[in-house]
Amino acid sequence: MEIMDGRVEGKVDSLFWKNKKVFLTGHTGFKGGWLSIWLNSMGAEVKGYALAPNTIPSLFNEVKIDALIDSNFGDIRNLSDLKKSMVEFNPDILIHMAAQPLVRLSYAQPVDTYATNVMGTVNVLESARSCTNLKAIVSVTTDKCYENKEWEWGYRENEPMGGHDPYSSSKGCAELVTAAYRNSFFNTSDSAFVASARAGNVIGGGDWAEDRLIPDILRAFEKNEPVVIRNPLSTRPWQHVLEPLAGYLVLAQALFEKGNEFAEGWNFGPSDEDCKPVSWILDKMVSSWGKGANWKLDSNNNPHEANFLKLDCSKAKKKLKWQPKWGLEYTTGLIIDWHQKWLSSENMQEHCLMEIKEYLK
Repeated sequence: MEIMDGRVEGKVDSLFWKNKKVFLTGHTGFKGGWLSIWLNSMGAEVKGYALAPNTIPSLFNEVKIDALIDSNFGDIRNLSDLKKSMVEFNPDILIHMAAQPLVRLSYAQPVDTYATNVMGTVNVLESARSCTNLKAIVSVTTDKCYENKEWEWGYRENEPMGGHDPYSSSKGCAELVTAAYRNSFFNTSDSAFVASARAGNVIGGGDWAEDRLIPDILRAFEKNEPVVIRNPLSTRPWQHVLEPLAGYLVLAQALFEKGNEFAEGWNFGPSDEDCKPVSWILDKMVSSWGKGANWKLDSNNNPHEANFLKLDCSKAKKKLKWQPKWGLEYTTGLIIDWHQKWLSSENMQEHCLMEIKEYLK
């Protein structure tokens, strides 16, 4: 691994983040919660902006994230409140993660999904234009932003945006918004540099979202009930939550230090061998949990979801020197361990910090 400017390329640099002012949208969510813990552990000054947690329990509450960062409850659909909060803080780095993140909910609430994921992104980037110290912006979308052709090779960053369902479509739109703002407003040497980041199906301890595979599995296990599964053959790029977060942090470092060379779209996905069907995940977690765990097929009609989706991450590996570290089998074991420790009322903030430390080894 090359050494550049005193740090290892492709690695999250704790010294870089010390005392950096980071404005983080979506800090009350699953990924945002983990990122809040990680940034705080490196000495960053973090201001979070998001709706209050929408699940009970939530990672935000179980890990006491409001004790670690400046937590501001607000709606990114409200431009004036968002702009006031961001400009007052005047961050060095902006990481935009707030979203309506669920495919099936987007069928039930399409207007809210577009309002949050498209106009919310417009509002975040518009507010950023008024932040005088801002140097790097990472706008997080999803692997589902691509027009899915159900082919067997990974999507590259220059593939067309698309989306069958309102969620996927809204994230494709958010990518187009981000590109337009980059080209129109963040395009000079003294402006912030803007990149977008697309990750796969992110899993890990502390996710209690409704209608998401891992939380559904764990809820069923707790009740000694079979997990009811819609699409056991659907294949996704599964990855531990720390994998893409490391990618976002490394990308932000590169944007901050080297600028326009990195102001584009980036994929952060797992190794090819970790693109597994849902049934593989189920069997591993059933085995790890032990007695009473099992699953069955859902016999109901369900709305369309993509069957096969994979990312090509060769650009991030080559230009950012980022690499996935944890295999899927190890990750599923970590999730069971995390959840069982939570059920035993252990200190989950300490456990999250321990996982981060292990990941950084």
